[in-house]
Amino acid sequence: MAGIDTTAPVISRHETLVDAPLRTVWELQTGIGDWPTWNPDIESVTVDGPLEAGLTFDWRTHGLDIHSTVQEVDAPHRIVWGGPSGGITGVHVWTFTERPDGVLVHTEESWDGEPIRANVDAMQAALDASLVAWLGHLRTAATGSTR
Repeated sequence: MAGIDTTAPVISRHETLVDAPLRTVWELQTGIGDWPTWNPDIESVTVDGPLEAGLTFDWRTHGLDIHSTVQEVDAPHRIVWGGPSGGITGVHVWTFTERPDGVLVHTEESWDGEPIRANVDAMQAALDASLVAWLGHLRTAATGSTR
């Protein structure tokens, strides 16, 4: 099973409860080409092909151009992707757990590389802020609520 790099200098883990059906949350998160329609932090995405391990996609967020490869898909419970950008290697894991009160969305990501090691504290803060914002955008898109 693919996962984050647990030895990376920057690791972030966050979660949120989304009051929406699992299918809705899964389809939003794995509809990679549609990310810019609901996540204002993502400027563009180019993806060709069906969602499966080995799929590659190029996207731009926070001024970074990222080339990612889907490493694992266990629909509708888990997706893992990773890729390089500007000397940074990131691995991102998303899990979705259906509960009586909604869907628990858990995300964790690792960052490594020279730019990360040069300023760990700032990079940790940036990744934490990015993941918290992404979870908020996902929750809003799935529920129509910013609560």
